[in-house]
Amino acid sequence: MSKQTKSGQFTSSVGFVLAAVGSAVGMGNIWLFPYRVGQYGGGAFLIPYFLFVALFSYAGLSAEFALGRLTGTGTSGSFDYILKRRGLRGGSIIGIMPLAGVLGIAIGYSVVVGWVLRYCAGAITGSVLQGDAQAYFDTLAVDFGSVPWHIIAVALTALILILGVEGGIEKISKFMMPTFFVLFVIIAIRVFFLPGSAGGYAYLLKPDWSYLANPKTWIYAMGQAFFSLSINGAGMLIYGSYMRKDEDIIKHSGYTAILDTIAALLAGFAILPAVFAFGIDPTSGPSLMFVTLPQVFQKMPAGQLFAIIFFISVFFAGITSLVNMMEACSEALSNRLHFSRTAAVVTISVIVFGVSVFLESLPKMGSWLDVVTIYISPFGAVLCAVFIYFLLGIEPLREELNRGRLKPLGRSFPVIGYFYVLVSAVVVICGIAMGGIG
Repeated sequence: MSKQTKSGQFTSSVGFVLAAVGSAVGMGNIWLFPYRVGQYGGGAFLIPYFLFVALFSYAGLSAEFALGRLTGTGTSGSFDYILKRRGLRGGSIIGIMPLAGVLGIAIGYSVVVGWVLRYCAGAITGSVLQGDAQAYFDTLAVDFGSVPWHIIAVALTALILILGVEGGIEKISKFMMPTFFVLFVIIAIRVFFLPGSAGGYAYLLKPDWSYLANPKTWIYAMGQAFFSLSINGAGMLIYGSYMRKDEDIIKHSGYTAILDTIAALLAGFAILPAVFAFGIDPTSGPSLMFVTLPQVFQKMPAGQLFAIIFFISVFFAGITSLVNMMEACSEALSNRLHFSRTAAVVTISVIVFGVSVFLESLPKMGSWLDVVTIYISPFGAVLCAVFIYFLLGIEPLREELNRGRLKPLGRSFPVIGYFYVLVSAVVVICGIAMGGIG
């Protein structure tokens, strides 16, 4: 029985794209992308970044979507399908690696989503804007410091998943992602009129072409593009399994990449000009969102209103990403171990919360995500790319990608695909060597 039969499928192109964008848009777009742009040449950084986004969406994202739709199942089932075509076994076991990476990220991510939810409540009551912003965050990001909000975040994700693909994932994505973009546009427009905001735009966009000769610029652009598109060998693959057969995968991959990039740019235009307007350090990483921005909102006219708008929009970005990660893991239990959908979702939710509740302090959460994102998750993505391009082969992939297209893929596609596998391997090697690049 196919996965689509068990859980349904996306009913519209818009629903699919918004769900994929929801998976891709996350905290990296909000606190890391603006910093990377400013740190490595401003507008010059965008040139390699756009090039890598185009490559990864065309050859990586589309390949994961295509494999999912071809097999109608997730990572373990898809790997099993590929090996059985070659008379081999063990695909289900090998497929555990990408799933382990996604589960590991979900565990750390759920902590952050819980923090964001607490900040939403604090923005509404005004408490997040009162007193010392660092002290407010320090009371939250400690051992067992946000258990109630953490539980709510995981429980809400589980509820969305239990409602299924059409009734849960698609409906919530159709609401949350357009709302995310609208809210960030509102913030960006307001920030534009702040005195002193011009420095933020210069930090983001003024090109320093000398950085194009710096290998680190290309490496960080590559890593940012790779991770921002949520290419991990599991999450996008499972969404592909819910895609209708008449959809144009290449086109939808392009839409996903474009909207993800717009989200990253919007985050930069909304955050950095405000930070510069009040003379605050823009290079503070995760604390940019939880410590620096509350300081900005404290000083900004109608700051509480914009704090509410900001943290709600960030929560929407976080929860839609967490939905995708937990769905990929739940599907594996449902499809391979024959759990009911509800039982699979509840099991994964218990695992996610049961581990992450011990990671609520910032140092522990950060260390956990460093290990997962540097040493585990990237290997899963590269493994999936190797399975698709070398074990499945170009022709079955080409046939699936040509479904719904008026113009078949050109002869250059295999070369681009093999180049993508090579670049993906470089991402892993550089990530390990440099201690993380995404």
